[in-house]
Amino acid sequence: MTTSLLLRGATVVDPRHGAATVRDLAWRDGFIVDATTTAEPFDEVIDASGCVVMAGGIDLHSHIGGGKVNLARMLMAEDHRRGADPWALPTNPLELASCGNCTPGTLATGYRYVEMGYTSAFEPAMLASNARHAHMEMGDVPVLDHGAYVLLGNDELFLQWLAEGGAEGRNQGLLRDYVAWTMHASKAMGVKVVNPGGISAFKFNQRSLDVDETHVRWGVTPRQVLHSLARALKDLGVAHPLHIHGSNLGVAGNIESTLATIAALEGLPAHLTHVQFHAYGNEGPKKFSSAALQLAEAVNANPQISIDVGQVMFGQTVTASGDTMRQYAQSGLGNPRKWVGSDIEATAGCGVVPFRYREQSYVNALQWAIGLEIFLLVRNPWQVVLTTDHPNGGPFTSYPHLIRLLMDRSFRDEQIARLHPDVAANCALRSIARELSLDEIAIMTRAAPARLLGLADRGHLGVGAAADIAVYREQADREAMFSTPEHVFKDGTRVVRGGRVVATPAGGVHFATPGYDPLIEKTLRRHWQAGPDIRFENAAIGTEELCRCCNGGRLLPAACFEGGA
Repeated sequence: MTTSLLLRGATVVDPRHGAATVRDLAWRDGFIVDATTTAEPFDEVIDASGCVVMAGGIDLHSHIGGGKVNLARMLMAEDHRRGADPWALPTNPLELASCGNCTPGTLATGYRYVEMGYTSAFEPAMLASNARHAHMEMGDVPVLDHGAYVLLGNDELFLQWLAEGGAEGRNQGLLRDYVAWTMHASKAMGVKVVNPGGISAFKFNQRSLDVDETHVRWGVTPRQVLHSLARALKDLGVAHPLHIHGSNLGVAGNIESTLATIAALEGLPAHLTHVQFHAYGNEGPKKFSSAALQLAEAVNANPQISIDVGQVMFGQTVTASGDTMRQYAQSGLGNPRKWVGSDIEATAGCGVVPFRYREQSYVNALQWAIGLEIFLLVRNPWQVVLTTDHPNGGPFTSYPHLIRLLMDRSFRDEQIARLHPDVAANCALRSIARELSLDEIAIMTRAAPARLLGLADRGHLGVGAAADIAVYREQADREAMFSTPEHVFKDGTRVVRGGRVVATPAGGVHFATPGYDPLIEKTLRRHWQAGPDIRFENAAIGTEELCRCCNGGRLLPAACFEGGA
């Protein structure tokens, strides 16, 4: 068994530690060591000249586990077949049968990610009452380290306490402890809010809820929800800031809601997710236009804000979201014409709508252009994470194609020429000359997600970091280059060689450990006895159970910042 390895003469792209350099890179027993000072021989030496080496990729936002992902798999049975026939069984004896493109099965998810050089992925929408299912499903994904953000901000208890606290925020301490306990019970890495207050309002027959509109039942606004949650996470010292799916997703003119969301935070850190779907104007003859410049200017002016893009990629996919309100509104556009909507334990919901993005659709073509404009207009790559909001904007397997679009303007121009003629002729993307560098791609896919999640030993190649490493053969065609790495190592173990999976170790699970006043459990016990079907005694997932859920993978708890409450 190889426990130490030296990559000789590689181009090491590690933006956390400076510009790319040609040098040796070594690791021993799963951790990177100083290749220039070690005297012990290595078990293996690889000539990596002509190769680009990066830390393993980290997908900060990808729907890979939980109830709605399985609903999407079941709804899209045709996605698991080739025409009328099932997909062929894998030829690699290490790969068990698993298939799908829009929402691949758990096993295929791990295989396809690691084949691109990714070693971690995070589920962004875990419901507390469904946390066991989500952890077990993520634990079934081979190789990848994983974690999840628990959903809050639409559960009735939170909204009740927020309303009772009034505009003065008298219940903020109680809400902070509730956030911390929920993260503890669900073993979450962070907190996500979806359409703040809007999923709950939909149950009371409200069909929209903008940032300063009042919830018909609780009398609170999304602005209050956002500020309370963001403040709680900051006070608790949770590394990942509030993960925000904003109001009015997909609605023409929703840039105003997005800008109001940033203002509502009053300088608190936050992460705005799949912002392509929140960057629409209502100008022009079709009353649908790009607001990418306005969004980019807001991000550039607010260094405490980070984003992921949720890039639209052309072809068949399936949209799966906790935003029941917006999925209900879009259900008539399903392709194929079917959809699923669900309420879950009176605390959240979900909607699953198949969709095909088309180059010759004006709206779809403009969505594609808006996403790329955002990537290229935000000046600081540390504020941007590369995503397609898998599977909502497109499957994660399209990342190499997306990387080429961002790095190669001539290729991008070729694709623009194929769009709906009104978009091809008038989109601002045509005039943007910027091409992202390898350093910037490494930041958006490795270093920035690690920093935003507080993963000190991931996303970089410094001494002491985990040996999660991707080795790519340098190629002018960046899509080909990032599609098939020469080698991928997970914690020092080779898991891919020449594009073929050669080992499938269990991945670890990341979760945060904020502190809370244990007295809140008495209040929560009374609520759970009268409310959700799950008994309070069974609500919290213990560490031993979590280890079983992730098939014996390592537990990777993230301590909260010193000074957190």
